[in-house]
Amino acid sequence: MENKPGNLIAKEIKVAVISVSDKGFKGEREDRSGKYIVEYFKDKGWVVSEYCIVPDEKQIIKEKLAEICDKNIASLIITTGGTGFSPRDITPEATKGILEREAPGFSELIRMEGQKKTPRSILSRGVSGIRKNTLIINLPGSIKGVKDSLELIYRPLPHGIDILTGRDSECGSD
Repeated sequence: MENKPGNLIAKEIKVAVISVSDKGFKGEREDRSGKYIVEYFKDKGWVVSEYCIVPDEKQIIKEKLAEICDKNIASLIITTGGTGFSPRDITPEATKGILEREAPGFSELIRMEGQKKTPRSILSRGVSGIRKNTLIINLPGSIKGVKDSLELIYRPLPHGIDILTGRDSECGSD
């Protein structure tokens, strides 16, 4: 496939995966969701430039997100975990704290389509947005929620990243 505007080759897209989990960070729980996201994008031919587990600490999450964006480590960051109603679930607040622009469609789609499968999907407070040339999308922590969410959001990602990174400037051409 020739690489031209509007035709980003998946192998050129870098994704970072951040799992937010106190127990995962301490090694007390296997990070199935984060590992699934890594494999999902590798299977699609994307480059996973970073994978890490961080505790549910707002400042740590903010610093990791900002570092990946500011150092251009990835064009896409997918977080998993910390989006529910628990007092320790602060991933959306940390994400909002570093965003320059919102991109709410991804999170809206995840909640609305997820509602058709499980009424609990509406409890996700995940957000989506942009910092510099990086799109950040918060996913739930459950493996089922991650699988369902990725299937919903995958198709528009390459084109959105094309626009975000300046490889394409047309959004309404197809």
